[in-house]
Parts: sequence; structure tokens; C-alpha cells
Amino acid sequence: MKNEFVLAINEIVDERALPRETILEALRSALVTAYRKDVSVGGQNVDAEIDMTNGRVVILVEKEVVQSVQDPRTEITLEAAREINPNVAIGDTIMVPFEDTTRKFGRIAAQTAKQIILQKIREAERKTLYEEYIERQGDLISGTVQSVTPQGLTVSLGRAEALLPRAHMIPKETYKPHDKVRAILLEVKPGNRGPQIILSRSHRNMLRRLLEYEVPEIFNGQVEIKNIAREAGYRSKVAVAALQEGVDPVGACVGMRGIRIQNIVRELSEEKIDVIEWSPDPATFITKALSPARVAGVFLDEYADSGSRGGMGTATVIVPDDQLSLAIGREGQNARLAAKLTGWRIDIKSVTESVTSALQNTESPALAAFNREHADLLAEVRRIMEKREANRPVMPEEFQTLAQYARQVEGVLLSERRAVNKRHQEHLQAVRATLPEGAFNVPVTDLDIPAPLVRALATRFETAGEVMLYLIVDEDRVRKALKRAQEDDDDALAVVKRALDRLVIPEPVAEPEATAEVEEVVTEAEAAPVEPAVEVEAAAEPVMAEAAEEEEVLPAILEPELEEEAPVEARPAVAPKPVIDLEPEFEPAAPYVPRRPVFEPDVMDDEELLRLRSTGKKGKKGKGAKRELIFDEETGKMVARRKRKGSRRRSSFFDDFEDEI
Repeated sequence: MKNEFVLAINEIVDERALPRETILEALRSALVTAYRKDVSVGGQNVDAEIDMTNGRVVILVEKEVVQSVQDPRTEITLEAAREINPNVAIGDTIMVPFEDTTRKFGRIAAQTAKQIILQKIREAERKTLYEEYIERQGDLISGTVQSVTPQGLTVSLGRAEALLPRAHMIPKETYKPHDKVRAILLEVKPGNRGPQIILSRSHRNMLRRLLEYEVPEIFNGQVEIKNIAREAGYRSKVAVAALQEGVDPVGACVGMRGIRIQNIVRELSEEKIDVIEWSPDPATFITKALSPARVAGVFLDEYADSGSRGGMGTATVIVPDDQLSLAIGREGQNARLAAKLTGWRIDIKSVTESVTSALQNTESPALAAFNREHADLLAEVRRIMEKREANRPVMPEEFQTLAQYARQVEGVLLSERRAVNKRHQEHLQAVRATLPEGAFNVPVTDLDIPAPLVRALATRFETAGEVMLYLIVDEDRVRKALKRAQEDDDDALAVVKRALDRLVIPEPVAEPEATAEVEEVVTEAEAAPVEPAVEVEAAAEPVMAEAAEEEEVLPAILEPELEEEAPVEARPAVAPKPVIDLEPEFEPAAPYVPRRPVFEPDVMDDEELLRLRSTGKKGKKGKGAKRELIFDEETGKMVARRKRKGSRRRSSFFDDFEDEI
């Protein structure tokens, strides 16, 4: 028959659902603590052993082998020690079984052991629960409502309790104690009283898990859920795509006679669900996403402003007049969900609105040429619009004519917007080429400005270089971003400009590969015979054209060498200054030549310039701090120039830039 001690341990293991080793470790720790509490010997190693066959508990204490025992708690004689281990000698330490039994522990020690056992078991139970539910995070889970409070529901999951906050409940849902509820396990946090489990019924993944549960094709991987847009309790849109040929994704989700989707609708308190087939073509996908409304035309403007983080394209959608309210939906719900589902900004216009706007701007540069080419169509459209304004009946064929004209006009306007956007991008690139490239590697958070201004700029810009760029091109964009900080615009803008003036921009690291390639080309040019000049030039042309793509100064270096046989280092190239037009039309006044400053000192003067930089005019170390190295564009060499004291008025980087332009 088993010992009562062993039976008690087995009962705890079954009741708490904990591993046996965890319970035994808690018992060992409790026995060791009880011994220390009762005997009170500091620094002594103590261990405990439990024999599960007979339930015998042995406490082992460390003692030193001595000739004569002074303290029996920490010392043992050589004869007694050799009964345990024959190989010990005087001065060794040995683990000796505790002579007295655990029954002789005092009341305080026994109470301490009990508290430690309970504490260890509770800690192990909390850890086991956390590990169990953290693996189920994001899964569908069922529970029973225990209590209802203004903050939410307390749900019993069996061994643990979870919270369903009011914000994560479906609106207009009511629950009573002992009601069954199904939700997704949104989040699990470790806590002192056990894991904190948060449930949700309004999250879009709740709909995803229900579809996986109800539709076998989704669970098996034959149909994929591309995206979900949901407003809990009201309406949802789901985009699905078939991964296996011959499978209808929409039909699989709806089911025969709609039985599958109806089960989900009932679970979500009669929430309307639109299942849409996903398409790789954005125009087709947007058309389907706006269902049940019919769409006459979709025009995509992929341009996303680089000054706005997370920008996306805009889709202009033309719908018939009788479909406008259906496309927008109640309080804009249908259009809002379609925008979330597709990832595009959607601008919905009726055919009449588009045609009216086009007729009011027939003389605009974008539409003037189109109207001259389609004069007959324009006259017919004006006749139909006059007929409509007079409240006379309009035939369906005439509505088709209006829709055709609206589509063509939107296409022309879209082409014009793309051309303007392209010029704008070219202008941005031209201005960016004049700025230090290292500034675009410095995050906005590194600017020495107050934290509110950093957070405001970070919503629209990523690097300090982007802030510099738009302070030159479009200062209002930076001003609008700083309005988020709720400070005076002019003061905030001045603080940002001063911070950019103080910014230390890291110098670009030279590319060793490009240098090696230039040296190799020069070597080949020196080795080539000079007598047949025509052949040398013909052979050098492809090499120069190839290298010019990687290094802009290479043609200027090679030409003097072929003509005058001068060393490459003696004639560094000087890139021409760019000609940039800062007018709002973004049209460069002349072809733009990108300028990248080349900071390559003359090899022949390296030692001399280094000496001047370190020693100065008097030749003593530390006296040359008043000299600096600059690149002289006229001579094409690095020269040492005396530093001068600046004026009291600190010139801004942007003032210097405007003077240079």
C-alpha cells in the first residue's frame, strides 16, 4: 500500500494539473527553508531528498570533517564521516543526513514550509496557465459570463478568468451571468495573480476565425482571405481569392443557400457581411469593393506624396446618378469600408457632377484640346444637360453618352495630374541633389528640438533631409506638420531651422570599388600606344561612357591625360552648378545637371596640407586651429584658408541656399 505522503503528492498533481517534478521541487525548497528556520546556521549548504517509493524524506546538511567537534551542527568527526564516505580526510566537507526527523521541526518552521509549498504551487500554476494561453493567442475561445460590469464582462474559461472590455464588445449586445460567449483571445499578459487574458468580439480577426471555422475551403488552404474591413455590429467586407483552380471563392464562403454565411451573421448579432472576390487589378478590385453599387469608371492616381508618411494612391470613381447614395452608403460606410479593404483613397463622383464640372472648365488647358477634337460629342453633351436642367425626360442612351464623356474627361484630367506629379518629382529630385546626402540618413528624432516638435514632424517626415527639402520647396507642408504640436507656427519653424543649422551631417564613406575601377582604366590608357591618336580615342570612348555612369568626374579626368599626357591627379574635375527653377509650376528653366561635391584632396599635396592642418603657420602643434581645408573650384585643388570670426547674426542654411540659387 502506498504511503499517505505519496498519495497526497499524487492528489495535488491531479488536482492542479502540474508536473510531478514541480511539486517535488516545491517540497524540497520548503524542507530546506524549514531546516534553516529551525537550526539557523548561515552559509551552510542544505539539500533534501524525497523517495517516492516509501515516502521517506531525508535532509542533507554540509559538515566539515574535524578531529574534535566543537559545533555539532556544522562539524563531524573523522570516524563518523568515514561511515558515510570512506575516502574523506580531515578538512573535507561532506553532506550528512539530518539526525533529527522533520517531525521535530518547530511550529514556525512548519508554518514556513507550508507557506512556501503553497507559494511555489501557485507560481507554477500561474506559469502553466500563461504558457497555455499564450499559445492560443488569436484563436477562437468559448467561455461563460461570470459577472457584468460597466467596464465589461468577466468570462470564465475553466481554469482561468478573462476580461471582455466594453470597447471590444459588439454594440447593442447584452449579456447576463451564465450566458455562453465566444470571442477571440486578443492578448495575454503575465500578472501577479495569474495571466491577464483580454478577449474581443469586435476585432476583424474574430470574423477571420469564424470563416475558417465555417468554411472548410479556407481551413484547408483552397481559399485565402486577402483582407477584411469591419465595423463591428454594422457591416463588414471580406476579400477572398482562390488558390486552387476550379474553386469559386465567393460561393465557398456563402455556402449552399447562404447557410455558411448566415451562421456567421447570427454569431455576430446580424452583422451584414459582403464577400468580394479579390483581383490583382486595382480598378477591378475597387469596382467590386463598392458593390452593391454599379460603377461607370475607375481612374487611379498612383502618385503618393513623399512628404506624407504612409501615403497611398487616390482612385476617382464615376457612378451613375441613381447609384451615388448606394456607393457612398449610410454615413459613408460603404465607401469607407471599400477604402479600408483596397488600401486606396476613394473619391466618388456622379456622372452629372463630373460632366457639370467639365463643362464649367472647358477652356482650361487640360480640356481645351480635348474639346476641340470632340466638338460633336461636346455639343451633344450640352444638349442633354440643357434637357436635364429643363426637367425633361432623358433617355438611357443619352445617359450612356454622358457617362462616356465623363470617363473621357476624367482620363484627360488624370493624364494632366500625372504629368504635373512627374514634374514635381523631378523638381524634388533636382533640389535633393543639392542637399548633403548624409542628411537623408539622419532620423528626425535626432534633431535637437523639443519632444512635441519631434513627434509632430515624425508624422510626416522620416529624415532630417526630408525636412530640409520641403523647407526649400514647400514650407507650408512643414508648417502644417508643426501645427500638431499646438505651438506658434513661426516660433516652431524657427526652432526647427536653427536645429538643422546645428545638425552635424555624417560625411559619405568613399567607395573603394569605384576608386579601384578608375585606377584600372587609367593604367590601361597609359599603357596604350599614343601614336595612332584616332585609335586611342575610339578605344577610350566606350570605357569613358561606361565609367561615367558610376563616376561623373571620370570623363573630365581622362580627357586631359589623353591630350596632354598629364597625371590624373593634377586635373580634378569640377561639376557645373545646377540651374533650378523654384517657381510653383515645377518647370526647370534649363536642363538640370546633378551636382555632387567631390572632396578628393590632391595626392601630391597631402603631406603639406596635413602638416598645415595639424601644426599651423608657426609650425607648432595646436596653433593651426585657425586654418581649414576647402576645395577651390577655380584651381581644382584643396587649399588651406584662414578661419574668420563670424558676424553676430547667424546665417541660416536656407538663406545661404537661396543666395546660391
